[in-house]
Amino acid sequence: MVENGKYVQIHYTGKFDDGETFDSSAGGEPLEFKAGSGMVIPGMDTAVIGMNIEEEKEFRIPAEEAYGEHDEKLIYTLPLEDVKARLDPQVGMTIGIQAENGQHIPALITSIDEEGVVIDLNHPLAGKALNFSIKIIAINDEPQLQHDCSGCSGCSDNGCS
Repeated sequence: MVENGKYVQIHYTGKFDDGETFDSSAGGEPLEFKAGSGMVIPGMDTAVIGMNIEEEKEFRIPAEEAYGEHDEKLIYTLPLEDVKARLDPQVGMTIGIQAENGQHIPALITSIDEEGVVIDLNHPLAGKALNFSIKIIAINDEPQLQHDCSGCSGCSDNGCS
C-alpha cells in the first residue's frame, strides 16, 4: 500500500475539464515519485496514499492543489530594446529568465509592442483544474527508475530543479 515515504510508480493520463488530454505516460515509462515528498503536485501526492499495486483511480485536482491560480503579479513587461539585443522575440515563444538566485524560469511571451515584450511567468497549467486517471504499477522503499537529466539544469533529490 502507498504510504508517505514510499516510491510509487504510476501510469497516468491527465485531462482538462473539456476532455482534452494534456499529458500521459501511456506507451512510455511510468512516473516514479516519493509519496508525500512534494515531488509532484499536492493533489497527486494526496490521491495515491492508501492505493495498492494494480489499483486504478480517477480524480480531479482543483487549480489550487495543482499549479495554483493564474497570478497577474507574474506578468511583466521587459523593454523591447533589451530583449531584441539578445533574441528576436515572437509571441508564443518560451524564453528563459534568470532569477536572482540563479535559477532559470521559463517565461511565455504573450504580446509585443513598441514599448516592450510582455512575459508570463505562470506555469502553463496555472489556473486549470486537472483530471487524472492513474494506475499504481509498483511501490518500493527505494527508487527503481533512472531519471534522465538531459535538458535539465541539474538534479536534486526531487528530480529536476
